[in-house]
Amino acid sequence: MTVTYRVDGMSCQGCANAVSRAIETRFPGVRALVDLAAGTVSVQGQAGSEDIRTAVEEAGYDFRGVA
Repeated sequence: MTVTYRVDGMSCQGCANAVSRAIETRFPGVRALVDLAAGTVSVQGQAGSEDIRTAVEEAGYDFRGVA
């Protein structure tokens, strides 16, 4: 299952990497693909939206819900 979420505050590739890493490190087996231009992250695998919210916010970015 893939779910796409809106994330604010990402302005460079380093930001995109930080969001991906925060999600993938917290949830082994989950893949996070960031679209920097769209301000989204698509998450493939088993992780709930509240879990994704926590990972994104702990990385310092603003979680805006399902895109």
